[in-house]
Amino acid sequence: MQSIPRTESAPTLAEVARHAGVSTATASRVLNRSARVSAEVAARVERAAHDLAYVRRRAPSTRDTGVLAVVVFADPLQYHVDAFHVRLLAGLRRALPGADRELAVFTVPRRSRRPPLVRYLCGGHADGVLLVGPWGDVALARLLHAARMPVVSLGRPPEPGVVAFVDADNLGGARDAVQRLCASGRRSIATVAGPPDTAVGADRLAGYLQAVRQHRPAARPAVAYGDFTCASGEHAMHRLLDQRPDLDAVFVASDQMAAGVLRALRRRGLRVPEDVAVIGFDDAPVAARSRPGLTTVRQPVEELGACAIELLLQGPAVGESVVLPTRLVPRASG
Repeated sequence: MQSIPRTESAPTLAEVARHAGVSTATASRVLNRSARVSAEVAARVERAAHDLAYVRRRAPSTRDTGVLAVVVFADPLQYHVDAFHVRLLAGLRRALPGADRELAVFTVPRRSRRPPLVRYLCGGHADGVLLVGPWGDVALARLLHAARMPVVSLGRPPEPGVVAFVDADNLGGARDAVQRLCASGRRSIATVAGPPDTAVGADRLAGYLQAVRQHRPAARPAVAYGDFTCASGEHAMHRLLDQRPDLDAVFVASDQMAAGVLRALRRRGLRVPEDVAVIGFDDAPVAARSRPGLTTVRQPVEELGACAIELLLQGPAVGESVVLPTRLVPRASG
């Protein structure tokens, strides 16, 4: 391994992983001694940590409950059926240091107020809180910060500087997807966007708009909104086809919505990708099961969980952020 120049800022777990040539989740498992990896991989990670002068920090806290709270902003049914949450929970558990910590998971529907939950989280029953979900909750983050509770958001919060966060490069991933559609010769490219009042919805829409304006400056963007469910994707696609019957491609801000888009296209008698190319986002299991297989943007869910755990345990600074890259996964749909 080559010598690594040291920087003035404290090195991060993601930098250690990058220099060792492994995923962030693997680096976390090596440094936490939380799972077995090969001796060769462990040596690379430990060498990278040494060369970078990486030191794991612990949150300054008198708490030692052994519990990390995970607050998921989603309806309970959605939480149990959404593959994102299944993958995330698996990544979080693998990243926990040793066997001396547990996860306490709470689901909170949108616009729900839960005074008992707030009292629990601020009452010294957990060592840190991970906030998960597109809706977020800035008020809860502020309450936790005032209670000196370490808190990290999985996903960019709607307001900057309120809480530390870990996120995927939603804007860049969306831009890559639309650039692929442009490069394949598609001329009229629409998008089914996520809710505009969420950071993930706004970022993926911004990536679509950037790519369209760069590669199709004369084209008029076409946007319909969904709520990340299959049904909303189907309804949004029908609206787009009514407005733009000549469209020949669509970027969809989630694979669940893309499944609905494919259903709408079949009902309209349109072929994928011959008539309309489709690209989704997430690389959820539904993407591989779709017919045709869904081209999509993969976000590293397990690594996001590992980074969030590491940031939570080291004592996050307000506004600190880690953004992990995404990757385009080509299949038959676009």
